[in-house]
Amino acid sequence: MFEQIFKNIDDILRKDAGCSSELDYVEQTSWILFLKYLDDLEKEKHISAELSGKTYVSIISPEFQWGVWAVPKTKDGKLDHQKALTGDDLTDFVNQKLFPYLKKFKASAESANTIEYKIGEIFSELKNRIQSGYTLREVINLIDELRFSSNAEKYEMSHLYEAKIQNMGNAGRNGGEYYTPRPLIKTIVKVVAPEIGNKIYDGAVGSAGFLCEAFEYLKNSKNLTTKDLEILQKNTFFGKEKKSLAYIIGIMNMIFHGIGSPNIIHTNTLAENITDIQEKDRYDIVLANPPFGGKERVEVQQNFPIKTGETAFLFLQHFIKILKAQGKAGIVIKNTFLSNTDNASVSLRKYLLESCNLHSILDLPQGTFSGAGVKTVVLFFEKGVPTRKIWYYQLNLDRNLGKTNPLNEKDLEEFVKLQKTKADSDNSWTVNINDINTDTYDLSVRNPNKKEETVLRDPQEILREIATLDKESADILKLIKGLL
Repeated sequence: MFEQIFKNIDDILRKDAGCSSELDYVEQTSWILFLKYLDDLEKEKHISAELSGKTYVSIISPEFQWGVWAVPKTKDGKLDHQKALTGDDLTDFVNQKLFPYLKKFKASAESANTIEYKIGEIFSELKNRIQSGYTLREVINLIDELRFSSNAEKYEMSHLYEAKIQNMGNAGRNGGEYYTPRPLIKTIVKVVAPEIGNKIYDGAVGSAGFLCEAFEYLKNSKNLTTKDLEILQKNTFFGKEKKSLAYIIGIMNMIFHGIGSPNIIHTNTLAENITDIQEKDRYDIVLANPPFGGKERVEVQQNFPIKTGETAFLFLQHFIKILKAQGKAGIVIKNTFLSNTDNASVSLRKYLLESCNLHSILDLPQGTFSGAGVKTVVLFFEKGVPTRKIWYYQLNLDRNLGKTNPLNEKDLEEFVKLQKTKADSDNSWTVNINDINTDTYDLSVRNPNKKEETVLRDPQEILREIATLDKESADILKLIKGLL
């Protein structure tokens, strides 16, 4: 049922002049979903307070509550068409009253960790892009049919929302920015193996895929006590996100996975000078896929000891610094990080090897990230002791990856199994740190078990080249004859 509702919402939004892409569909669905979730949460808290003989004071003022402006109901529970706003009346109310009211929560909230702050942050950054009030009315009516009260409903919603994020990631130029393949994230989480009590961090949180999968992993790691659940809810998952759309998507994704008030801060992680990071700011686990290909301004680069315009390389410095001693990390990065010869890349590899134990590198095939043509690797390291040897695993598949043929967990089973003992195989090998050139610190993936294949050229290509050479020879002979 929920799946059909989501499809219907997309079909409606496609007809609206203000929504032109998958990004718009997700953004506009998200802010309305958030308000419906908030209403269900308030109802839940109201009932809970009543049962314990207490009074619950609603966060949202009466005229801005979902049941008043969005879906006023008659006594028999049906939409009251006399009171329900639609057309220009609805868009005017949303744009001129609702959004300005919700923005104010940011200034009045006690701290960034409160639901009030997140309400203010979201509605300070987003706009209602749905131009037709009639379209908006249709979407609101559909979203009102969704429920967030039971775990089963949240679980179904989380899968549908993930599918929307994946579609958005596949739809355009920002594939890797919003969507890291979930089989890859699950595998990284398995290898890093967080434990309850660890503080887990992603400074480039995006759609919060790493934090959501870490939550699922820990939730199923043992029979949880009430204290365990409280730790997971309040003091385990932390993130930072620069972009407005990714910020709200990340929050909604965590909410759907069952994390009620996500500790995600809307900020540019790289604007923080890493020398200001104190012990109290550090985390046990870092899981991330920082944006690759970005270029940072000179003033941002000043926050880092190794100056580079490459966003991902600045993030890597940040992640190393923000890890606690013995802290563990799983970071996705461009494979060119392993071999670039510029001073910043060489210095960064040296810094990583000397300050951390880079124990494993997973080499991923082309096409792992739909819509992004870059090849990537995953770095697994622990902070506090220098690297002595690195275990490499090259993921060799018998098919090409792409949107219609994505990576799956089965593809990564051998890696997970062999990684536990760092065993050698046709796809894996170990490199001793003493064998690495200390002038370049080149960590390129070179599988010693894989014979270099002789690539046979196409006969037509050879014939074309012969014809070109013959023509060049004839032209030279003609020129020589002319000079004689």
